[in-house]
Amino acid sequence: MTTPRTRTVWTFVITSLAAFMVSLDNLVVTFALPQIRADLGSGLEGLEWTVNAYTLPFAVLLLIGAALGDRLGRRRIFTLGLTVFTAGSAAAALAPSIGVLIAARAVQGAGAALVLPLTLTILSAAVPANRRGAALGVWGAVSGLAVALGPLIGGAITDGAAWQWIFWLNVPIGVVAIPLALRRLDETRGPSTRLDLPGVLVGAAGLFGVTLGLVRGEGHGWTSTPVLASLILGGVAVAAFVAWERRLEARGGQPMLPMSLFRNRGFAAVNVATILFSVGMFGAIFLLAQALQNVFGYSPLEAGLRTLPWTAMPLLIAPLAGPLSDRIGGRPLLVTGLLLQAAGLAWIAATMSTGMSYSQMVPAFTLAGLGMSLFIVPIATVALGSVRPDQQGLASGTNNAVREFGGVLGIAVLSSVFASRGGYGDPEHFINGITPALWVGVAALVAGALAGLVLPGRPTSAATPATADATTTRPILEPAAI
Repeated sequence: MTTPRTRTVWTFVITSLAAFMVSLDNLVVTFALPQIRADLGSGLEGLEWTVNAYTLPFAVLLLIGAALGDRLGRRRIFTLGLTVFTAGSAAAALAPSIGVLIAARAVQGAGAALVLPLTLTILSAAVPANRRGAALGVWGAVSGLAVALGPLIGGAITDGAAWQWIFWLNVPIGVVAIPLALRRLDETRGPSTRLDLPGVLVGAAGLFGVTLGLVRGEGHGWTSTPVLASLILGGVAVAAFVAWERRLEARGGQPMLPMSLFRNRGFAAVNVATILFSVGMFGAIFLLAQALQNVFGYSPLEAGLRTLPWTAMPLLIAPLAGPLSDRIGGRPLLVTGLLLQAAGLAWIAATMSTGMSYSQMVPAFTLAGLGMSLFIVPIATVALGSVRPDQQGLASGTNNAVREFGGVLGIAVLSSVFASRGGYGDPEHFINGITPALWVGVAALVAGALAGLVLPGRPTSAATPATADATTTRPILEPAAI
């Protein structure tokens, strides 16, 4: 007979494994993009969608994943998400064309949005209150490790086998995790809430339309009918989403994203800073991962290793930045972090040339990594501290979704600049494109720092993941990712 302690251990193992798997896929494909481009004959637009097709549905559905679990059963929805994610991974590995790969990545993203918030909810419900903080801390470290190691793992697999194995890797893990979840996890539910399906559909349509227009703008012409139609219809859908959410909230309903939250100066400012952080960093990583291979001749593994001063820095800095944030507040760290990231990207943009050595990149990567660490450590505390305790689960989910969409926007915008000023071709052509794109990333990060200055000096309320109610329908803690 399974003891409560054994059940708790199994819950921790299963949820941490699932969180690692879906968090890994956020960046693991980035360093395989040159090989995908060569094998599937894709252009820049196809590579953008290879990344964004995962992130966009993930951002939209993240806000309702936990609510679905509360309503229909957390284990059931968690297992469904694992199944969808695993099936999407297999389809991506078998993809014969870039279009099929993009569709499979969208399936992966939808599955990940069901899995990730429920890993936290299920774990919180299974762990005794006096040990919850430690369990969630380890969970966060595991998820953060996946993000940090994503470029390295993706590069190693692409180098040693083929890019398809990035996706095949998920299949046996999913095949093992699904029956384990059904057998070892308890079925629990939370307070039943009415799902805002119109909000989900209209919001998704708006974000997709805007993203489609931005991605296709340079290739099809910014004044072309398809691009203008995408941008206009997407903008109209976003406006309709805002109007619907306001109306639903005014009638006492349960909107996916209550607009009243953004009347709070602190909450609005932290989300503006978050989206600008993601614009600069996601967009830069997308292009620099390709530059290291296409311009400087590194293999995927060598490129992944060389970005570790950037991507792995949070693992070293977070233990120091956390206590510092508690002492001086999150605003100084957040603003300093954004400025350091801007300095790192500016360094690269100012010195980028075909003859640039790796030793010249290290200080810039280190600066960017240090800045990223200082930003992501206090961001959850600042977001939660800006709202009432009963709004903190929703505030956390919103901030995570904003971060993900910022990444989508960053890849689209910086890639458009890259294509307009240079693009693929010889190394000099690539440099001509990436340099102004990086300066756009710098501008976004500086603007994010200015938004951070609007934040209150100290949170007005506080809650920690350790004390979060295990029945909350929104994630309190998510792995910070670039």
